[in-house]
Amino acid sequence: MVRKEILDRIQQYVDPFRVTKGKDFKLKDHDPGDTQGLKLEKGEAAELLQSGTEWLAQEQDILYAQDRWSLLLVFQAMDAAGKDGAIKHVMSGVNPQGCQVFSFKQPSAEDLAHDFLWRYSKNLPERGRIGIFNRSYYEEILILRVHEELLKRQKLPPEVVSKRIWDERLADIAHFEDYLARQGVIVLKFFLNLSKKEQKKRFMKRLDEPERNWKFSPSDIRERRYWDDYMRAFEEAIRATATPRAPWYVVPADNKWFSRLVVASAIIEVVERLDLAYPKVDAAMKKELAAARVELDAEP
Repeated sequence: MVRKEILDRIQQYVDPFRVTKGKDFKLKDHDPGDTQGLKLEKGEAAELLQSGTEWLAQEQDILYAQDRWSLLLVFQAMDAAGKDGAIKHVMSGVNPQGCQVFSFKQPSAEDLAHDFLWRYSKNLPERGRIGIFNRSYYEEILILRVHEELLKRQKLPPEVVSKRIWDERLADIAHFEDYLARQGVIVLKFFLNLSKKEQKKRFMKRLDEPERNWKFSPSDIRERRYWDDYMRAFEEAIRATATPRAPWYVVPADNKWFSRLVVASAIIEVVERLDLAYPKVDAAMKKELAAARVELDAEP
């Protein structure tokens, strides 16, 4: 598939799901089963995704060589929404040397001894690299908001734990992402929007198929009981932090093939806008290259 054809198709996979102004955002307006009317066969979807990932691999090579911009991809979702699969498929062709993936589990004692952004900020991607956060600092206003008892583990002075703590943390995150954007870090945030019905279906599959049993955790069911609380927390997070510099993509996740296309398309569109190019060789470097050629040619 030629480059222009991919570009022409990308737009329809990105625009409907990009949120840059969160003020009036409502999660109920976004259908987890949406495919924008597309009814691609599995093979067709795989072919289109393959074209996108090959293109992304080329762009990532230039990003790495240019060594100016970096890309931070944030993935948030309920369990079984397909974060791991999306990351695996979309980034399948990317050079591991230029890509860093971090999955943030329960915070360590060292993490809890610092501010809530500390463990995330120290894992930001270097210039020229793509960093992927499989869950992120948004957990600090998602899981902690749903389970407020966990906030006590952060040993905050009582004076700073006000009724506005979640609004304050959301403001901190928005400022943090704005700061990153001004340092040349492109921040893209993906909420894989899975329906409760589809999550149940995927959980049942994990229970029914022995080779998938390892994917299931009793905590998955416990957290499912707080579904509505999580949806409210996600909505508030997107509403407070969606900006043109750090947009959210509310990706329909009931159809894995479509969610992967949306993620790949969003990344490609943004990277393409950077108008990346390999570094130009100046006169001094050309002279050194010529000298190196002469020396190599002179070898027996």
